[in-house]
Amino acid sequence: MENLEVFLVALFVSVALLNAIASWLDLPYPIVLVAGGLALALVPGVPTVELEPDLVLTIFLPPLLYSAAFFSDLRALRQDIRPISLISIGLVIVTAVVVAVAAHVVIDMSWPMSFALGAIVSPTDPVAATALMRRVGAPRRIVNVIEGESLINDAAALVLYRTAVATAVGGSFSLLGTSLEFVGAVVGGIAIGLAVGFVITEIRRRLDDVPTEITISLLTGYAAFLPAEELGLSGVLAAVTAGIYLGWNAPRIASPQMRLQGLAVWEILVFLLNATLFILIGLQLPVAADGIEDLSAAELAGYAALVIGVVLACRFAWLFTTPYLIRLLDRRPQQRARRVGPQARIVIAWSGMRGAVTLAAALALPLTTDAGAALPERELIQFIAFAVILVSVVGQGLTLPALIRRLGVVEDASEYEKEEVEARLAAIEAAAERLQELTREEWVNEATVERVRSMLDFRMRRFSARGDDEDDGAIEERSRAYQRLMRELYVAQRLALAELHRSGEIGTEVMRQIVREIDLEESRLEI
Repeated sequence: MENLEVFLVALFVSVALLNAIASWLDLPYPIVLVAGGLALALVPGVPTVELEPDLVLTIFLPPLLYSAAFFSDLRALRQDIRPISLISIGLVIVTAVVVAVAAHVVIDMSWPMSFALGAIVSPTDPVAATALMRRVGAPRRIVNVIEGESLINDAAALVLYRTAVATAVGGSFSLLGTSLEFVGAVVGGIAIGLAVGFVITEIRRRLDDVPTEITISLLTGYAAFLPAEELGLSGVLAAVTAGIYLGWNAPRIASPQMRLQGLAVWEILVFLLNATLFILIGLQLPVAADGIEDLSAAELAGYAALVIGVVLACRFAWLFTTPYLIRLLDRRPQQRARRVGPQARIVIAWSGMRGAVTLAAALALPLTTDAGAALPERELIQFIAFAVILVSVVGQGLTLPALIRRLGVVEDASEYEKEEVEARLAAIEAAAERLQELTREEWVNEATVERVRSMLDFRMRRFSARGDDEDDGAIEERSRAYQRLMRELYVAQRLALAELHRSGEIGTEVMRQIVREIDLEESRLEI
């Protein structure tokens, strides 16, 4: 691509501006970025963006998959493994098959390319959906199911995708060979992910250098994804497995400084990767449409509408049939207690937006077959895939909050608060017990012990009062007054440091170090 550096600068400037607009409009950034990318692509004079087929799949997916797995709620995944597995594997397969049949019968695509299209549009992306759900207070369980679904369905969809593309490129297909390849890709991908996770854990356990640890963390997704892909296994499952393994062991191998700095780095990286992908979706849609010369705009719109309708119909049909079949087979009391009503299933169905994986798979379609001929229907598949993403992110994204409120699928915040208070009290009790043990040590000063004990006692009374229905709120009011007082003092300290820095009495490094310490102190005021 010519003038790559100019394009990259313009891309990131556009990302920043569009994200600012999203904040101003109080919308999740994926919605505005997709629409903004499409608007930019339609501006006369904007250069055509053509990406290498494997670029998005190889560069963008590994860190996104790894970070999603690393920061996932493993307890929630275990509790809802059955519904997550059903929609992330069963629904993906059903969607891919039904889309393939529709594409073959109506659009007259070849069977391999029809299945490639089905595999491309079957996986979901949780970024926009979960951002909206958290904003309107949707139940955490629904959010966890949506996030858990995206961890597994990517692998299932990409294994189907790779098989379909290999058949389209090479022209051969074997049901037995494909089935064995599917099982081998899954098992092999998980094995490589576990091996990489174990090795990285042992390496990081022996390190105490934050920049090095962060660098290793950023590269771990690639360390799992790339070898698996080279061996013909599931790179997606490898990256996800490594992320889950390291996320489980993170409390034992990461220092507090690593957690603080690493989280900040990952938040920025994931935002930039997702933002770039979503704006590329908008930029690529006109490019794909321009490459289709034998179809009219009405035909393109009709084909896109067909696939969008099939994808939505499959999701609604699956979520309103399989739960009832499962209920007939499993009547255990603990399962009956976890059942959700039709309102929640409607929200889950409408939250099935498409995003990064669909874009990456569409762009990764090979340009030619093994015989050297152009891959048939490549541009048409890309156009339909981009249209599915556009409609799902913008259309479903804009209407999801209203749907959640209309159906009343909102979580009672008291359960989360109860869990938070329980965790804080357990931590305070552990600290108090350890403090009592340390009073016997010679190096512990009695005055320091009393100071710390007083602080722990206040916190214990404060959080215990949160669970007391008869509490008059006096202790919370006292805490808020203390926080207000301390924030005023922190502001005064920062202003004094800034004045010393401007007058040349202290250097930049000293100022930044002390300001960072003040910032950390202020961040702890709530506890």
